[in-house]
Amino acid sequence: MKLVIATILATLALAPIALADGAAVAAPQPEQCDVPESLLASDADLARVTNAVKTKHRLDISVVGSGSSALAGPDGIRSAYPARLEDVLKQRLVGTEVKVTAHVQAKEITATMVSGLSKILADDKPVLVIWQAGTADALNGVAPEDFHASLDEGVDSIQAAGADVILMNMQYSPRTESMLDVSAFADVMRLVAQAHDALLFDRLAIMHYWNDAGAFDLYTATKKYDMARRVHDCIGRALASQIINAAHLDAVRMQTTR
Repeated sequence: MKLVIATILATLALAPIALADGAAVAAPQPEQCDVPESLLASDADLARVTNAVKTKHRLDISVVGSGSSALAGPDGIRSAYPARLEDVLKQRLVGTEVKVTAHVQAKEITATMVSGLSKILADDKPVLVIWQAGTADALNGVAPEDFHASLDEGVDSIQAAGADVILMNMQYSPRTESMLDVSAFADVMRLVAQAHDALLFDRLAIMHYWNDAGAFDLYTATKKYDMARRVHDCIGRALASQIINAAHLDAVRMQTTR
């Protein structure tokens, strides 16, 4: 069992070894990794985000996640999707101060994340929390009903603190789907998002689409960081689009620049 978990973790990391010290690192380049509108659409709105951008011209976002929200290597922090999200939002929301703060702890299950939310909310004072969860729970054998209870509690506390919520589910990996069934956890995240009028960033379906469309070959094993960095860049761009659409920020920007 330990060998299976180690294999899954290495695969989900998308980049199991580090670059040599001092290696030159190129800046991420835009990818041809479009996402169908149906995978980003939601009936929920990010009303607090809209208000913050419209009235304060500022957007504070906290990302809470486990290992798949980070990248190792010398450029890991600036290549992971939280930093890429910040860069893209700054480019697209001219005149808005954007800050994305990442709180990432490898192998941390959702119940443990919940216990740390109050400090994150107090310190960051975000108007949006992006909460990546599910993978560590599945790997550690957490019952889906316990995962549901923890996720409910966490979303309640985030919304009570005055922040919008985007739940991000697990990565897709064709190499591990036969070893780790995450469908029950993905279903829970969708139900919790609907119950709380929150958004779901369906990373599982999006990465599945990219793999099927040939944007990325997620089956072939690699020991290079290149693909991992490109996937994170694409996730950051897709997240930015979902946020801008759900908060109607294109309309707000037009109003404030007239």
